[in-house]
This record gives sequence, C-alpha cells and structure tokens, in this order.
Amino acid sequence: MRTFTNVKDLGDLNQAVKEALEIKKNRFAYKNLGENKTLLMVFFNSSLRTRLSTQKAGMNLGMNTIVLDINQGAWKLETERGVIMDGDKTEHILEAIPVMGSYCDIIGLRAFAKYENKEDDYTEKILNQFIKYSGKPVFSMEAATGHPLQAFADLITIEEYKKKERPKVVMTWAPHPKALPQAVPNSFADFMNEANVDFVITHPKGYELDEKFVRGAKIEYDQKKALEKADFVYAKNWAAYTDPNYGQILSKDRSWTINTEKMSLTDNGYFMHCLPVRRNMIVTDEVIESPQSIVVQEAANREISAQTILKRMLENL
Repeated sequence: MRTFTNVKDLGDLNQAVKEALEIKKNRFAYKNLGENKTLLMVFFNSSLRTRLSTQKAGMNLGMNTIVLDINQGAWKLETERGVIMDGDKTEHILEAIPVMGSYCDIIGLRAFAKYENKEDDYTEKILNQFIKYSGKPVFSMEAATGHPLQAFADLITIEEYKKKERPKVVMTWAPHPKALPQAVPNSFADFMNEANVDFVITHPKGYELDEKFVRGAKIEYDQKKALEKADFVYAKNWAAYTDPNYGQILSKDRSWTINTEKMSLTDNGYFMHCLPVRRNMIVTDEVIESPQSIVVQEAANREISAQTILKRMLENL
C-alpha cells in the first residue's frame, strides 16, 4: 500500500476488517515492522482522536513519531504557484514537502476543506501535492473530501456490534451551528457502499452529497421513515455540496436532532458519531449516554484502523 485515501485502497474489504480485528487482539505483534522507521504526522487542522490514535498506532508498530502543526509550530505555507510571497506566508509548500519527506518513511496528512474554492477542495489539492512531491507513502488523516481512517474504524465497529449478517445502517444529517466539511459523510458512504450492509442516507433537500461517494445509495428525505428498523444510526452534520450553495448552512432545523423518540423507531439500534459532537444539536444527552451509544468504542477503533494502514505501508517499504 502506497497511499490510503479511500476504500478502494484497501482491496478486499472483508480481508481488511479481518486483519484489523486480528491486530486488535495483539497490538504489538508487528512491532518489529516499525523499528528504525519514522512516521511524520502533518496537521493543517486541529485534532484529538486522529492525533492520539495515529501516534499510538505508530508506537504499537515500533515507529518513531513526529508531529508537525502547520501554522502553529512551523512556518506558514504558501500553497499557490505564481504568487509573489510578500505576505504572511514564509515558505512554499513545494519546498516544504520534499524536505518533510527527507526526514521520515511515511507521512500522514490532515488538511480540511477550506470552502473557498470547490475545485481545489474536490481535487484534493494539498493531499495530492504531498503524494506527488514527498517521495514517501502518504495516508489521509482527513482531507478536504474524505476521512477514510474514520470510516474504516466505523466499519470495524459495525462488524463488532452487528447482530445480523446484513444490518441496516442509516447515515442521518443533523443540525450544527457551523458549516462542516463533507469529508466524514463522504467516506462513510464510500465504505458502506462496499460493505455488506443495507445503507440508507437521510437528509433535508439541498444536502445531497457528491454522487462519486453516494453511488446510488438509497436516499430518504423523511428521517423517521429512514430510521425504521435501523441497526445502526450514524449522525453527522455537513454543509451543502451542490452549487451555488457549496459550503453553506441551509438549515439548523432542530427537528433532525437524534433523540430517544427517533431511536425508538430503530431495531434497538446503536448510535454512532465520529466525535466531537455538539450535544443537544446533533444528539440529545439521553441518547449519547445510553447503553446503545457506541461512540467511545468507535473512537477507540481509530487506533486499530490507523495501525492496519501503517502495518500495510510498512510491509511494502
């Protein structure tokens, strides 16, 4: 594995999940793989779970880990060609990337959508520059359009908690005070469409996602109807994707908040969310604190998804 940006990079998805669950049984079984190898984690945006889980995954594999916070612990980087660098950007990304690559063996990158230019976001301009110019294997720790480490952890969690061979999984939009990227819902759809699940997406009209990720999945605009007999409810906010409203908040309708009444429509379903979560906007206290909430277990599996990816990359160095 040279890159990890989407579900296709994993190959056989069932085998990938099986491998992840085996790693979870013994996290230190492959510690020899990372001996004298260095993982560089580059953050253009803040993080809690991604930073801790990925660093822990590298350590489990015996790797040295370096964490670099762009714009905080490093020079501000210019990302555009042809500009006169007479502003607050001290270094160009095209020099910085190969320099970073010279200090490590594998690079993890986190760079959110800026919602300034849809083409820049959806061509993954920053991520692809790292892939092209670093000379090292690169994996996404959340990019402009995807968060595959999160979606892989979500699938691992569903595999652990499912009560039937083909569970019903519903991804529902929920209200939020800020315009959030489509990265998490895009990757969740990307993975669920390849998994053995009955996948349904529900959201208000105007919040349709990129068809590249949806790929013909069932869309139900009636949230309550979508939630009927669900085994897993994945709540997440995202801003509008379609033009001319790209990156905008179209609704803060609190009737879409996941509450006890909504969960009662499910088949004793589990509640999932990538975290951090805005309580009583995305989900009520009662639901997220209930025995059916598996958000903490889901977050813990971020270590496992990251370790599986790093193991595969180390095996191919």
